[in-house]
Amino acid sequence: MNILQINSSAKSEGSQSTRLASKLVERLRIDNPEATLTVRDLSRTPHPVLDEAALQALFTPADQRTAEHSARVALDDALIAEIQAADIVVLGVPMYNFGVSAQLKNWIDAITRAQVTFRYTANGPEGLLKGKKVYVVLTRGGLYRNTPSDTQVPYLKTIFTFLGLTDVQFVYAEGLAMGPEAEQKAITSAHEQIEEAVAA
Repeated sequence: MNILQINSSAKSEGSQSTRLASKLVERLRIDNPEATLTVRDLSRTPHPVLDEAALQALFTPADQRTAEHSARVALDDALIAEIQAADIVVLGVPMYNFGVSAQLKNWIDAITRAQVTFRYTANGPEGLLKGKKVYVVLTRGGLYRNTPSDTQVPYLKTIFTFLGLTDVQFVYAEGLAMGPEAEQKAITSAHEQIEEAVAA
């Protein structure tokens, strides 16, 4: 079993989403001690944005790419290879201004590639990252679950389904900025959800 952990906080230290994602991975490895783990920390190794230069590189045929084109495409290739090799994907996802972090968006843009992780067919798009389990640990300062202000879950469900990642489970830690008591309650609840999610 191969586990891929994606830490998408802007913080390299002290991130609640990273701590909880690591807790979930730790719990998974109790049941699967032989599992290999790859950690992609997007704060320590930020991925470049999908800009004009990246698009030019990606849309240039491989045999016509410059060295710069090839180097840029290789950065995305590395992330795609990691998720293709994974059986389980665990993401730590903080909420920033009602959305996902720029770090996570850059990762999503990198792994979403036509004919590689999805393709269009006569019956519509088909995701090619099938047969994987995904756990998403969401950390929020306020309370947003099941409200119109939670844009993260609909977005992540949409993009993951598009890529063929249909077995997705969410763990919520909310109210982290609402005082020490609320923070502790949120962490305790998240730990309980992790146990339930892994045991399911």
